[in-house]
Amino acid sequence: MVIERYMGGYLDRRMKYHIEEWQLATRRDIADEETRLAALKNEVAGLSASAGTASDRLAKLEDRVRRLKGEAKK
Repeated sequence: MVIERYMGGYLDRRMKYHIEEWQLATRRDIADEETRLAALKNEVAGLSASAGTASDRLAKLEDRVRRLKGEAKK
């Protein structure tokens, strides 16, 4: 009985630290889950578009480097 009371009190006092240490989610963390997911989806969409543009630019730069190297060999 005494050990149960002690453990309960210990957990109550240290709950904040246990949540942080174990990276547990709280009700507050998941309350706005839909809003956070929507924001992430928007960010991912923007990053995907940006990645496509960057890939195109990289391909053009690589082509240009190949042409310049070819001209330098002549």
